[in-house]
Amino acid sequence: MTSTGSTRYEGDTWDLASSVGVTATMVAAARAMATRADHPLINDQFAEPLVRAVGVDLLTRLATGELNPADLADQEAQEGQADDENSTGAMARMADNMAVRTKFFDDFFLEATKAGIRQVVILASGLDSRAYRLPWPAQPAQTVVYEIDQPQVIEFKSRTLAAQGATPTADRRAVAIDLREDWPAALRAAGFDPNQPTAWSAEGLLGYLPPEAQDRLLDTVTALSAPGSRFATESVSKTDPGHEEKMKERMRGISERWRKHGFDLDMTTLVYFGDRNEAAQYLADHGWQLTSSNVRDLFAANGLPPIEDDGMPRPDLFYVSGTLEKALS
Repeated sequence: MTSTGSTRYEGDTWDLASSVGVTATMVAAARAMATRADHPLINDQFAEPLVRAVGVDLLTRLATGELNPADLADQEAQEGQADDENSTGAMARMADNMAVRTKFFDDFFLEATKAGIRQVVILASGLDSRAYRLPWPAQPAQTVVYEIDQPQVIEFKSRTLAAQGATPTADRRAVAIDLREDWPAALRAAGFDPNQPTAWSAEGLLGYLPPEAQDRLLDTVTALSAPGSRFATESVSKTDPGHEEKMKERMRGISERWRKHGFDLDMTTLVYFGDRNEAAQYLADHGWQLTSSNVRDLFAANGLPPIEDDGMPRPDLFYVSGTLEKALS
């Protein structure tokens, strides 16, 4: 049994096989699965070797194709355990979700650099391999990609990809620091220029921050952004407080089924519940001109089967991107 979860606390830390860090490995496993699809939306050739190197058994078998998520769902159905999306069948849908999400952020960066931005910051980069796999512009100036994450995460990914013979397709600059520390100072020390437009991403990050930390991060990004900078992230609609416990029950149900396959992760201990500002509105109020796409619309636009409505309450998820038109006084 791989035990990966413990309740978050002030100053907690992790690696890619434990606590919130293992979610980065889950995401990479889903990208590997999406890359193997019959008609893939993405191509992340580094996802599988990174997951294998982490060594979480269930995720490794899914990433390599040794284990088909549909087989897990079929097994549960035979055992009378399956319950719509509250089953390991949700793992199969995770690949579609990650394909859509990855393509959104890939397109965001390619459009930003096509428009002339040559400075990129990936917040909480995890096992993201965009600095190695995207065709970053090199003319008239090379694109500089700053990756920020905890030191052990940065070191693991850099070492693993080097062992694979991978070389960055941009000027990759790893900034090994926890986002709860003075990461703007570390970013500047790595060469970041706040006077130049920047393309920022906060992908799969905000839900793992307390509400006040989310606002503080968005404030800091805005303060470090020159006019013309771009930002992409997810934004979740406000949730009826009465639905929160039902959402937790659903998450616990999925976790219990994962546990039966040797993967012990309780997502309810890793994310922060409670009232928080919607990221899209908060950014709009701070000078960002945004566009947003509902995840259901992105599924349809990319030719994927619709997300099934299982009757469980859940907030709407939007992918948002926008431009800072002018500096705030």
